[in-house]
Order: sequence, then C-alpha cells, then structure tokens
Amino acid sequence: MTIKEVSEKYNISQDTLRYYERVGMIPPVTRTSGGIRDYQEADLSWVELAICMRSAGLPVEAMIEYVRLYQEGDQTIPARLQLLVDQKEALLEQKRQIDTTLERLNYKISRYEKAIETGKLTWEKDACK
Repeated sequence: MTIKEVSEKYNISQDTLRYYERVGMIPPVTRTSGGIRDYQEADLSWVELAICMRSAGLPVEAMIEYVRLYQEGDQTIPARLQLLVDQKEALLEQKRQIDTTLERLNYKISRYEKAIETGKLTWEKDACK
C-alpha cells in the first residue's frame, strides 16, 4: 500500500506516518526499488499498534523503546514485557484518576438536577464533592 492509502485507511496524515517511522515508533517501512514506501502487512501491523498505543496515551518514548527492543531480538522479551506492564500500570492509574473525576462530576450533576427540580441549590460544606 502507498502512504496515501495507509493514511486514508487509518485516518491519519501522511506526515504522521512519516513521523512515526522517522522517530522509530514503527520500524522502517518496506520500500520499492525506487525508494517509495510500500506498506506490507507487517508494516500495517506496526502502524495499527502505534495508533492504538498513542490513542491510549502511551508516550512516544515508550513506543520508540519498545520498537528498539523488538529489533534487538528475543533476548529483549523480558524487557518488552516489563515495558508493557509498566505502561499498563500507568494507564490504570490514569483510569483511576478519571473515575474519581467522573464520580465528582456525577455528584455535581445530580445536585444541579435536583436544584432544577426543587428550584433551590443547597450550599455545599465540601466544595470538592
């Protein structure tokens, strides 16, 4: 596939695809004899992984490190596993923070919905709740 086709397939810019390759978020893409990018299935799998990880908030540096370790071979499997476990823990912490914020917002929303029903908003002792 051409870079244009990959860009359209995944709804990301060609510049983003070039960036992913340039910084090492994906391994070098297969090229034609003329040097034009010719994305193969393996290349697309890396693009999909990069998109998935970025959309989940994985830092660019972690993705670059993962690709570097992958390219070094199977002796880096424990390090790759640890990197993924560490990223999972970071995402779970972010999720906990988001869940806490959602609880607070839900509480505030319920108070305002009640205020609309009763015509009165009561004062809160703890403004964070």
